[in-house]
Amino acid sequence: MTKLIILGFALFLIGFIAWWFFGNHDTAAVDAAVTETSQDVGVEVSGGYSPSTVVLKQGLPATLTFNRKDSSSCLEQVVFPDFGINEFLPQNKAYAIPIDTSKPGEYEYACGMNMFHGKVIIK
Repeated sequence: MTKLIILGFALFLIGFIAWWFFGNHDTAAVDAAVTETSQDVGVEVSGGYSPSTVVLKQGLPATLTFNRKDSSSCLEQVVFPDFGINEFLPQNKAYAIPIDTSKPGEYEYACGMNMFHGKVIIK
């Protein structure tokens, strides 16, 4: 009986871990703060990206300003494969990354280990 309880708990734990890292978690998209000449979004890096989905206007210069609070080595790097961006984020400091908004679409970004994800939507 004890073995069945341990097996059931282990299967539950494996399922939870798979859902946590690979599941589709819906998050609210945040629009950039827009001025006449630019747009900016602040992203806090603490156990993930918050907000994880940002919306930018096409054709207007944009900046994502990351502020890394998390000390983990995984989150010290942010990678935008579609833009060729691979930057290290200093801890407890704002770090601005310019984003090319010339083409509309959805562009994924992730930490250096590809465990935490975010998305930029250009409309």
